[in-house]
Amino acid sequence: MKEEGEVTNVRSILVPFVVGGLVGAGVALLLAPKAGKELRKDIKDIASDTRSKIATTVDKSKELYVDSTAAVKNAFEAGKMAYIQEMEKHRKTA
Repeated sequence: MKEEGEVTNVRSILVPFVVGGLVGAGVALLLAPKAGKELRKDIKDIASDTRSKIATTVDKSKELYVDSTAAVKNAFEAGKMAYIQEMEKHRKTA
């Protein structure tokens, strides 16, 4: 259940980042008067940069997901062990 929330958090970070990049690139292209050949080159460069940024963000998101998952599992195991130890104490005293 926790993993679904983490995926949602990654998406909530990634989607606005991508949309913002695309909107910013579109506005920049529309406001800058250029020749067709130069404009196509700029579009190609911006698309390449955007792909690179998306790939970097996805990689970082995957790392964050793996690290978060490991931390949650470790915390769960620690809580489970503490619960078992407390139950054992109560059984001995009961």
